[in-house]
Amino acid sequence: MEALLEKAADGLNLDRSDWQLVKFGDVAIQQKQTVDRENTDLTRYVKGEHMYSEDLHLREWGELKDEYLGPAFIRKFEEGDILYGSRRTYLRKVVVAPFDGITSNTTFVMKANEGRIDKRLLPFIMLSEGFSQHSIRNSKGSVNPYVNWKDLSGFEFLLPPLDQQAKLVEIFTSMDQALEGYWKVKYSLEIKKRRVTYDCYYSKDIEKVALGALCQKIQDGSHFSPQNIFEENNGERYRYVTSKNIRKTGIEFKKDQYVDKEFHESIYNRCDTVKGDVLLTKDGVNTGTATLNTLDEEVSLLSSVCLLRANAKLTTNEYICQYFNSDIGNLNLKNLMTGTAITRLTLTTLNSIKIPIPDLYRQKEITKMLSKIDDCINSATQSIETSKRLQKSIINQVF
Repeated sequence: MEALLEKAADGLNLDRSDWQLVKFGDVAIQQKQTVDRENTDLTRYVKGEHMYSEDLHLREWGELKDEYLGPAFIRKFEEGDILYGSRRTYLRKVVVAPFDGITSNTTFVMKANEGRIDKRLLPFIMLSEGFSQHSIRNSKGSVNPYVNWKDLSGFEFLLPPLDQQAKLVEIFTSMDQALEGYWKVKYSLEIKKRRVTYDCYYSKDIEKVALGALCQKIQDGSHFSPQNIFEENNGERYRYVTSKNIRKTGIEFKKDQYVDKEFHESIYNRCDTVKGDVLLTKDGVNTGTATLNTLDEEVSLLSSVCLLRANAKLTTNEYICQYFNSDIGNLNLKNLMTGTAITRLTLTTLNSIKIPIPDLYRQKEITKMLSKIDDCINSATQSIETSKRLQKSIINQVF
Protein backbone atom coordinates (compact mmCIF):
# COMPACT_ATOMS: atom_id res chain seq x y z
CA MET A 1 0.00 0.00 0.00
CA GLU A 2 2.85 2.39 0.83
CA ALA A 3 4.37 1.71 -2.60
CA LEU A 4 1.12 2.68 -4.31
CA LEU A 5 0.89 5.90 -2.35
CA GLU A 6 4.53 6.77 -3.05
CA LYS A 7 3.82 6.25 -6.75
CA ALA A 8 0.82 8.55 -6.46
CA ALA A 9 2.98 11.20 -4.81
CA ASP A 10 5.61 10.97 -7.55
CA GLY A 11 2.91 11.39 -10.16
CA LEU A 12 1.43 14.60 -8.77
CA ASN A 13 3.31 16.92 -11.16
CA LEU A 14 1.46 19.89 -9.74
CA ASP A 15 1.01 23.00 -11.84
CA ARG A 16 0.18 25.81 -9.43
CA SER A 17 -0.03 28.54 -12.05
CA ASP A 18 -3.79 28.95 -11.59
CA TRP A 19 -3.89 28.33 -7.85
CA GLN A 20 -5.08 31.21 -5.67
CA LEU A 21 -3.67 32.46 -2.38
CA VAL A 22 -6.48 32.18 0.18
CA LYS A 23 -6.88 32.51 3.91
CA PHE A 24 -8.13 29.67 6.07
CA GLY A 25 -11.04 31.88 7.11
CA ASP A 26 -12.10 32.05 3.45
CA VAL A 27 -12.65 28.30 3.22
CA ALA A 28 -13.60 27.35 6.81
CA ILE A 29 -16.66 28.62 8.66
CA GLN A 30 -16.67 28.47 12.46
CA GLN A 31 -19.83 27.01 14.01
CA LYS A 32 -20.99 28.40 17.36
CA GLN A 33 -24.25 26.59 18.02
CA THR A 34 -24.79 25.98 21.73
CA VAL A 35 -26.67 23.23 23.54
CA ASP A 36 -28.76 23.15 26.69
CA ARG A 37 -27.63 19.77 28.02
CA GLU A 38 -30.71 19.50 30.21
CA ASN A 39 -32.98 19.77 27.20
CA THR A 40 -31.40 18.00 24.23
CA ASP A 41 -31.73 14.77 22.29
CA LEU A 42 -27.95 14.58 21.85
CA THR A 43 -26.40 11.71 23.78
CA ARG A 44 -22.67 11.76 22.96
CA TYR A 45 -19.83 14.13 23.69
CA VAL A 46 -16.20 14.51 22.61
CA LYS A 47 -13.33 15.64 24.81
CA GLY A 48 -9.85 16.60 23.66
CA GLU A 49 -8.55 13.30 25.04
CA HIS A 50 -10.87 11.41 22.69
CA MET A 51 -9.08 12.92 19.68
CA TYR A 52 -5.83 11.32 18.52
CA SER A 53 -2.92 13.32 17.10
CA GLU A 54 -2.91 13.50 13.30
CA ASP A 55 -5.86 11.12 13.02
CA LEU A 56 -9.00 12.33 11.26
CA HIS A 57 -11.15 9.53 12.67
CA LEU A 58 -12.84 9.67 16.05
CA ARG A 59 -12.20 6.39 17.86
CA GLU A 60 -13.46 7.27 21.33
CA TRP A 61 -16.24 9.38 22.81
CA GLY A 62 -18.40 9.62 25.91
CA GLU A 63 -22.07 9.22 26.73
CA LEU A 64 -23.74 12.12 28.53
CA LYS A 65 -25.43 9.81 31.01
CA ASP A 66 -22.11 8.29 32.09
CA GLU A 67 -20.17 11.32 33.33
CA TYR A 68 -20.56 14.80 34.74
CA LEU A 69 -19.36 17.48 32.33
CA GLY A 70 -18.36 20.98 33.31
CA PRO A 71 -20.10 24.12 32.02
CA ALA A 72 -17.67 24.44 29.09
CA PHE A 73 -19.38 21.57 27.24
CA ILE A 74 -21.98 23.59 25.38
CA ARG A 75 -20.79 23.50 21.76
CA LYS A 76 -22.93 21.51 19.31
CA PHE A 77 -21.42 19.74 16.32
CA GLU A 78 -23.06 17.86 13.47
CA GLU A 79 -22.00 14.82 11.51
CA GLY A 80 -19.38 15.88 8.97
CA ASP A 81 -18.23 18.93 10.95
CA ILE A 82 -14.52 19.29 11.63
CA LEU A 83 -13.41 19.40 15.27
CA TYR A 84 -10.09 21.07 16.08
CA GLY A 85 -8.40 21.21 19.48
CA SER A 86 -7.56 24.88 20.02
CA ARG A 87 -5.41 24.22 23.10
CA ARG A 88 -1.92 22.74 22.83
CA THR A 89 -2.22 22.81 19.06
CA TYR A 90 1.19 21.13 18.73
CA LEU A 91 -0.79 17.92 19.37
CA ARG A 92 -2.43 18.41 15.95
CA LYS A 93 -5.87 17.10 16.81
CA VAL A 94 -8.20 17.30 13.82
CA VAL A 95 -11.28 15.05 13.58
CA VAL A 96 -14.21 14.72 11.17
CA ALA A 97 -17.27 14.14 13.35
CA PRO A 98 -19.03 10.80 12.57
CA PHE A 99 -22.21 11.82 14.42
CA ASP A 100 -24.02 14.77 16.02
CA GLY A 101 -22.84 15.59 19.52
CA ILE A 102 -21.48 18.04 22.08
CA THR A 103 -17.96 19.28 22.74
CA SER A 104 -16.34 21.99 24.84
CA ASN A 105 -16.00 25.63 23.85
CA THR A 106 -12.21 25.14 23.56
CA THR A 107 -12.73 22.82 20.59
CA PHE A 108 -13.36 24.68 17.35
CA VAL A 109 -16.27 23.35 15.30
CA MET A 110 -16.19 24.25 11.61
CA LYS A 111 -17.71 23.54 8.22
CA ALA A 112 -16.16 23.96 4.80
CA ASN A 113 -17.19 26.89 2.64
CA GLU A 114 -18.22 24.63 -0.23
CA GLY A 115 -18.34 27.54 -2.66
CA ARG A 116 -14.53 27.73 -2.34
CA ILE A 117 -13.33 24.27 -1.35
CA ASP A 118 -14.30 20.61 -1.56
CA LYS A 119 -15.34 19.82 2.02
CA ARG A 120 -13.39 16.53 1.90
CA LEU A 121 -10.14 18.43 1.27
CA LEU A 122 -10.29 20.82 4.23
CA PRO A 123 -9.30 18.39 7.03
CA PHE A 124 -6.22 17.26 5.10
CA ILE A 125 -5.09 20.88 4.74
CA MET A 126 -5.37 21.14 8.52
CA LEU A 127 -2.90 18.25 8.84
CA SER A 128 -0.28 20.13 6.80
CA GLU A 129 2.88 21.35 8.45
CA GLY A 130 2.20 24.91 7.34
CA PHE A 131 -1.18 24.99 9.07
CA SER A 132 0.20 23.39 12.25
CA GLN A 133 3.16 25.75 12.50
CA HIS A 134 0.92 28.78 11.93
CA SER A 135 -1.35 27.60 14.74
CA ILE A 136 1.56 26.96 17.10
CA ARG A 137 3.20 30.33 16.35
CA ASN A 138 -0.03 32.21 17.02
CA SER A 139 -0.88 30.40 20.24
CA LYS A 140 -0.95 32.36 23.48
CA GLY A 141 0.01 31.26 26.98
CA SER A 142 2.75 28.95 28.20
CA VAL A 143 1.31 26.26 30.49
CA ASN A 144 -1.76 25.52 28.34
CA PRO A 145 -1.28 27.50 25.11
CA TYR A 146 -4.32 28.22 22.94
CA VAL A 147 -5.05 29.80 19.58
CA ASN A 148 -7.87 32.22 18.79
CA TRP A 149 -10.09 31.70 15.76
CA LYS A 150 -9.14 35.14 14.42
CA ASP A 151 -5.46 34.19 14.38
CA LEU A 152 -6.12 30.72 13.00
CA SER A 153 -8.29 32.05 10.20
CA GLY A 154 -5.35 34.18 8.97
CA PHE A 155 -3.35 31.17 7.75
CA GLU A 156 -2.58 31.63 4.05
CA PHE A 157 -2.03 28.88 1.48
CA LEU A 158 -2.37 28.20 -2.23
CA LEU A 159 -5.64 26.53 -3.20
CA PRO A 160 -6.32 24.93 -6.60
CA PRO A 161 -9.59 25.49 -8.47
CA LEU A 162 -12.49 23.26 -7.50
CA ASP A 163 -12.14 21.04 -10.58
CA GLN A 164 -8.52 20.25 -9.63
CA GLN A 165 -9.32 19.60 -6.00
CA ALA A 166 -11.04 16.31 -6.93
CA LYS A 167 -7.70 14.72 -7.90
CA LEU A 168 -6.18 15.70 -4.56
CA VAL A 169 -9.22 14.37 -2.71
CA GLU A 170 -8.80 11.05 -4.53
CA ILE A 171 -5.15 10.75 -3.45
CA PHE A 172 -5.75 11.82 0.13
CA THR A 173 -8.79 9.54 0.43
CA SER A 174 -6.69 6.59 -0.76
CA MET A 175 -4.16 7.34 1.94
CA ASP A 176 -6.90 7.61 4.53
CA GLN A 177 -8.42 4.29 3.48
CA ALA A 178 -5.01 2.61 3.73
CA LEU A 179 -4.56 3.99 7.23
CA GLU A 180 -8.04 2.85 8.24
CA GLY A 181 -7.24 -0.65 7.01
CA TYR A 182 -4.30 -0.86 9.41
CA TRP A 183 -6.38 0.64 12.23
CA LYS A 184 -9.06 -2.01 11.71
CA VAL A 185 -6.46 -4.79 11.80
CA LYS A 186 -4.99 -3.38 15.01
CA TYR A 187 -8.42 -3.00 16.60
CA SER A 188 -9.45 -6.58 15.75
CA LEU A 189 -6.18 -7.90 17.20
CA GLU A 190 -6.70 -5.93 20.41
CA ILE A 191 -10.21 -7.37 20.72
CA LYS A 192 -8.79 -10.85 20.19
CA LYS A 193 -6.16 -10.27 22.87
CA ARG A 194 -8.80 -9.15 25.38
CA ARG A 195 -10.81 -12.30 24.72
CA VAL A 196 -7.76 -14.53 25.06
CA THR A 197 -6.63 -12.89 28.31
CA TYR A 198 -10.15 -13.09 29.72
CA ASP A 199 -10.33 -16.81 28.96
CA CYS A 200 -6.85 -17.39 30.38
CA TYR A 201 -6.99 -15.29 33.54
CA TYR A 202 -10.64 -15.48 34.58
CA SER A 203 -11.02 -19.25 34.61
CA LYS A 204 -12.41 -20.48 37.94
CA ASP A 205 -10.23 -23.56 37.67
CA ILE A 206 -6.97 -21.60 37.88
CA GLU A 207 -5.46 -21.09 41.32
CA LYS A 208 -4.44 -17.56 42.35
CA VAL A 209 -1.13 -17.24 44.16
CA ALA A 210 0.48 -14.24 45.90
CA LEU A 211 3.24 -12.67 43.84
CA GLY A 212 5.63 -12.82 46.78
CA ALA A 213 5.35 -16.62 46.76
CA LEU A 214 6.02 -16.76 43.01
CA CYS A 215 9.13 -14.58 42.92
CA GLN A 216 12.57 -15.21 44.29
CA LYS A 217 13.10 -11.45 44.38
CA ILE A 218 10.93 -8.32 44.51
CA GLN A 219 12.98 -5.17 45.07
CA ASP A 220 12.72 -1.48 44.24
CA GLY A 221 15.39 1.05 43.40
CA SER A 222 16.62 4.01 45.43
CA HIS A 223 16.19 7.75 45.60
CA PHE A 224 18.98 9.87 44.21
CA SER A 225 20.32 13.38 44.46
CA PRO A 226 20.98 15.56 41.39
CA GLN A 227 24.74 15.48 41.85
CA ASN A 228 24.71 11.75 41.10
CA ILE A 229 23.21 12.24 37.64
CA PHE A 230 25.17 12.62 34.40
CA GLU A 231 24.23 12.74 30.73
CA GLU A 232 27.49 11.27 29.46
CA ASN A 233 29.30 8.08 30.33
CA ASN A 234 32.68 9.51 31.32
CA GLY A 235 34.63 7.16 33.54
CA GLU A 236 32.94 4.57 35.75
CA ARG A 237 29.32 5.52 35.40
CA TYR A 238 26.28 3.32 34.91
CA ARG A 239 22.99 3.77 33.11
CA TYR A 240 19.91 4.21 35.29
CA VAL A 241 16.25 3.45 34.60
CA THR A 242 13.18 5.39 35.79
CA SER A 243 9.47 4.85 35.19
CA LYS A 244 9.68 7.27 32.24
CA ASN A 245 11.88 4.79 30.39
CA ILE A 246 9.54 1.82 30.76
CA ARG A 247 7.32 0.80 27.83
CA LYS A 248 5.48 -2.47 27.33
CA THR A 249 7.70 -3.12 24.33
CA GLY A 250 10.97 -2.50 26.18
CA ILE A 251 13.21 0.17 27.73
CA GLU A 252 13.47 3.47 25.88
CA PHE A 253 16.01 6.19 26.64
CA LYS A 254 15.36 9.67 25.25
CA LYS A 255 18.82 10.68 26.40
CA ASP A 256 21.78 9.02 28.04
CA GLN A 257 21.28 8.72 31.78
CA TYR A 258 24.10 7.74 34.08
CA VAL A 259 24.94 7.64 37.78
CA ASP A 260 28.39 7.46 39.33
CA LYS A 261 29.99 4.18 40.39
CA GLU A 262 29.51 4.73 44.14
CA PHE A 263 25.80 5.41 43.80
CA HIS A 264 25.35 2.54 41.34
CA GLU A 265 26.99 0.05 43.67
CA SER A 266 24.87 1.20 46.61
CA ILE A 267 21.77 0.34 44.57
CA TYR A 268 23.10 -2.61 42.66
CA ASN A 269 24.12 -4.50 45.77
CA ARG A 270 20.48 -4.74 46.80
CA CYS A 271 18.85 -4.54 43.38
CA ASP A 272 21.12 -6.50 41.08
CA THR A 273 19.24 -6.46 37.81
CA VAL A 274 20.01 -9.10 35.24
CA LYS A 275 18.83 -9.50 31.67
CA GLY A 276 15.33 -10.97 31.61
CA ASP A 277 14.10 -9.49 34.91
CA VAL A 278 10.65 -7.92 34.92
CA LEU A 279 10.86 -4.16 35.47
CA LEU A 280 7.62 -2.73 36.81
CA THR A 281 6.80 0.96 37.28
CA LYS A 282 5.40 1.45 40.76
CA ASP A 283 4.72 5.18 40.71
CA GLY A 284 4.24 7.97 38.20
CA VAL A 285 2.04 8.28 35.13
CA ASN A 286 3.00 4.83 33.84
CA THR A 287 2.31 3.04 37.13
CA GLY A 288 1.69 -0.64 36.50
CA THR A 289 3.53 -0.91 33.18
CA ALA A 290 5.82 -3.93 32.99
CA THR A 291 8.63 -4.83 30.61
CA LEU A 292 11.48 -7.29 30.40
CA ASN A 293 15.02 -6.05 30.95
CA THR A 294 16.57 -6.39 27.49
CA LEU A 295 19.85 -4.66 28.36
CA ASP A 296 23.13 -6.57 28.46
CA GLU A 297 24.72 -4.02 30.79
CA GLU A 298 24.28 -3.47 34.51
CA VAL A 299 21.69 -0.79 35.23
CA SER A 300 20.60 1.08 38.33
CA LEU A 301 16.91 1.29 39.14
CA LEU A 302 15.61 4.43 40.72
CA SER A 303 12.76 4.45 43.23
CA SER A 304 9.93 4.57 40.67
CA VAL A 305 10.89 1.14 39.32
CA CYS A 306 11.14 -2.28 40.92
CA LEU A 307 12.31 -5.62 39.63
CA LEU A 308 10.47 -8.91 39.80
CA ARG A 309 12.40 -12.15 39.34
CA ALA A 310 10.33 -15.30 39.03
CA ASN A 311 10.94 -18.57 40.80
CA ALA A 312 11.53 -20.69 37.70
CA LYS A 313 9.92 -23.73 39.34
CA LEU A 314 6.59 -21.92 39.63
CA THR A 315 6.34 -19.37 36.85
CA THR A 316 8.31 -17.31 34.32
CA ASN A 317 9.25 -13.66 34.01
CA GLU A 318 7.49 -13.58 30.64
CA TYR A 319 4.21 -14.81 32.11
CA ILE A 320 4.30 -12.24 34.94
CA CYS A 321 5.07 -9.46 32.46
CA GLN A 322 2.25 -10.48 30.11
CA TYR A 323 -0.21 -10.66 32.98
CA PHE A 324 0.50 -7.20 34.37
CA ASN A 325 0.33 -5.65 30.90
CA SER A 326 -3.06 -7.22 30.21
CA ASP A 327 -6.21 -5.18 30.90
CA ILE A 328 -7.08 -7.57 33.72
CA GLY A 329 -3.65 -7.52 35.36
CA ASN A 330 -3.24 -3.78 35.00
CA LEU A 331 -6.65 -3.17 36.56
CA ASN A 332 -5.67 -5.49 39.40
CA LEU A 333 -2.65 -3.28 40.08
CA LYS A 334 -4.48 0.03 39.70
CA ASN A 335 -7.11 -1.00 42.24
CA LEU A 336 -4.32 -1.33 44.81
CA MET A 337 -2.55 1.97 44.14
CA THR A 338 -2.44 4.68 46.77
CA GLY A 339 -1.78 8.41 46.64
CA THR A 340 -3.46 11.45 45.10
CA ALA A 341 -1.09 13.65 43.08
CA ILE A 342 1.09 10.62 42.27
CA THR A 343 -0.33 7.13 42.55
CA ARG A 344 2.03 4.37 43.59
CA LEU A 345 2.40 0.72 44.49
CA THR A 346 4.23 -0.42 47.61
CA LEU A 347 6.38 -3.51 47.87
CA THR A 348 4.01 -4.84 50.54
CA THR A 349 1.14 -4.54 48.05
CA LEU A 350 3.13 -6.21 45.28
CA ASN A 351 4.12 -9.11 47.50
CA SER A 352 0.50 -9.74 48.48
CA ILE A 353 -1.21 -9.28 45.12
CA LYS A 354 -2.60 -12.56 43.79
CA ILE A 355 -2.38 -13.59 40.16
CA PRO A 356 -3.80 -16.64 38.31
CA ILE A 357 -1.20 -19.42 37.97
CA PRO A 358 -1.99 -22.46 35.82
CA ASP A 359 0.63 -25.19 35.39
CA LEU A 360 3.94 -24.19 33.80
CA TYR A 361 3.14 -25.78 30.46
CA ARG A 362 -0.11 -23.79 30.21
CA GLN A 363 1.70 -20.60 31.29
CA LYS A 364 4.18 -20.99 28.44
CA GLU A 365 1.37 -21.65 25.97
CA ILE A 366 -0.44 -18.50 27.11
CA THR A 367 2.76 -16.45 26.88
CA LYS A 368 3.52 -17.77 23.40
CA MET A 369 -0.01 -17.07 22.16
CA LEU A 370 -0.13 -13.53 23.57
CA SER A 371 3.37 -12.77 22.29
CA LYS A 372 2.29 -13.67 18.75
CA ILE A 373 -0.73 -11.38 19.04
CA ASP A 374 1.49 -8.59 20.43
CA ASP A 375 3.89 -9.00 17.50
CA CYS A 376 0.98 -8.60 15.08
CA ILE A 377 -0.30 -5.54 16.97
CA ASN A 378 3.18 -3.99 16.91
CA SER A 379 3.43 -4.69 13.16
CA ALA A 380 0.06 -3.00 12.55
CA THR A 381 1.13 -0.05 14.73
CA GLN A 382 4.35 0.35 12.71
CA SER A 383 2.34 0.27 9.48
CA ILE A 384 0.07 3.00 10.87
CA GLU A 385 3.05 5.19 11.78
CA THR A 386 4.73 4.58 8.41
CA SER A 387 1.54 5.44 6.54
CA LYS A 388 1.05 8.55 8.67
CA ARG A 389 4.53 9.78 7.81
CA LEU A 390 3.92 9.14 4.11
CA GLN A 391 0.53 10.83 4.29
CA LYS A 392 2.05 13.88 5.95
CA SER A 393 4.86 14.00 3.39
CA ILE A 394 2.41 13.99 0.49
CA ILE A 395 0.16 16.61 2.09
CA ASN A 396 3.17 18.84 2.64
CA GLN A 397 4.16 18.49 -1.01
CA VAL A 398 0.81 19.98 -1.95
CA PHE A 399 0.18 22.61 0.74
